[in-house]
Amino acid sequence: MKKNILILLLMMFCSQAECQENHISALLPEAKILEIKNFVKGKNYNQDIAVFINFKVQSGKYRYFVYDLKNNKILQKAIVSHGSGSVIQNSQSLKFSNTEGSYQSSLGKYEILNSYNGKFGKAYRLNGLDDTNSNAMQRAIVLHSLGCVPDQELQTPACLSLGCPMLSFNALTETAKYFDKSKRTVIMYAFY
Repeated sequence: MKKNILILLLMMFCSQAECQENHISALLPEAKILEIKNFVKGKNYNQDIAVFINFKVQSGKYRYFVYDLKNNKILQKAIVSHGSGSVIQNSQSLKFSNTEGSYQSSLGKYEILNSYNGKFGKAYRLNGLDDTNSNAMQRAIVLHSLGCVPDQELQTPACLSLGCPMLSFNALTETAKYFDKSKRTVIMYAFY
């Protein structure tokens, strides 16, 4: 009931553009965008786009974003799975690890490296750049698709991975267009 009243008040008191901007900033905080803009500046990374995963958002909702760093807008949003080991029983919270065999997702900045065709089809190798994800290559944490990840938002959580960020086939196909035409490595930032 309180949630419905709040939504009604927001609809009454803010313009559509303002409301949309507030909603986007809740999904993709400005501080995280600024952090990545500063991180890529002057380095041999793609300066135009970056990928963000906001693990605070429920897994059945859009929480994977390809973001235009120059024009400050979301180019793609998608559902992305997290690791089965990240689930805490009877809790909405998640836990994260950089340890082999934990089946947990890892937080931090990643380089999205070359693609290859594996058992899940096209996938992208990920190189962890922080202490919280430095074992990504050793753990074989890659960005790939799986049929159980939906294209559209659901009320129920998406399926779980063994620690990899998984997209739907259609979402990976769309995101691949950005990666494959980029002459520089794209950065992905997973945060909570």
